[in-house]
Amino acid sequence: MTKLHLHLVSDSTGDTLEQVAKASLVQFPGIEPIKHYWPMIRTPRHMERLITEMKNNPGIVMFTLVDHEIEKVLIDSCKKNKWRYISVLHGIIQELGRHLGRAPTERPGLQHQMDRAYFERIDAIEYTLAHDDGQISNGLSEADIILVGVSRTSKTPTCIYLANRGYKSANTPIISGHPLPLELEQCKGKFIVGLVNSVDRLVQIRRSRLLMLNEDRTTDYVDEERVKQEVREARHLFNRMGWPIVDVTRRSIEETSVAIVNLKNKYDEGKAE
Repeated sequence: MTKLHLHLVSDSTGDTLEQVAKASLVQFPGIEPIKHYWPMIRTPRHMERLITEMKNNPGIVMFTLVDHEIEKVLIDSCKKNKWRYISVLHGIIQELGRHLGRAPTERPGLQHQMDRAYFERIDAIEYTLAHDDGQISNGLSEADIILVGVSRTSKTPTCIYLANRGYKSANTPIISGHPLPLELEQCKGKFIVGLVNSVDRLVQIRRSRLLMLNEDRTTDYVDEERVKQEVREARHLFNRMGWPIVDVTRRSIEETSVAIVNLKNKYDEGKAE
């Protein structure tokens, strides 16, 4: 592994920078980044002090800075010390300004301001945590998205991801031999998605789950024939109810969520017509 000192410099929390760096670095296998975080830089003087510390571990500098004075201090220092540097947002903001014919506000951290969307996202997260795994069936009518599936079809992590996108998400497990919650049966006009996984993958995940719980005895939970029956019954239920189906077998949580959101957008468009 080749080690690389990577300095992430931001005048806000640095979340955007972290995500861009992460998405970029995975394209270079064999590189082990040593990340140094320098967030919440608000003055040129502050930037000058941090540059002294950065000299201890020279490497590549990535930054999201909207204040030109702070940016100039950093770039001048990078050139002086012969450090490679990458401005993550400058080109994008500049092109948007040209296209829109407007100058940017150049105020850091605007994406984190506590506006209406922020509080709606908090509400969505609180709702989702309360309605996880069928804990509370009351209030399903308030959900933006309801996920239904057998055990280990990634219902909970998908709901949490969707909640962070602002969707009130609930999930209900399908348990063989048990009816669905009455309120779910009565959720007319709600967007409900059935999640399925391949039998092999389900058995593998469930066995791993049992090992984590120090449970090594054989149960129906991991019996292949039993799991096949569960999957078959789940698909039959989804088709009978007219719910769209998303197969999570080869999808990450992010990919599953994108597929669900796309289906929801089409569903909403159909209702609006």
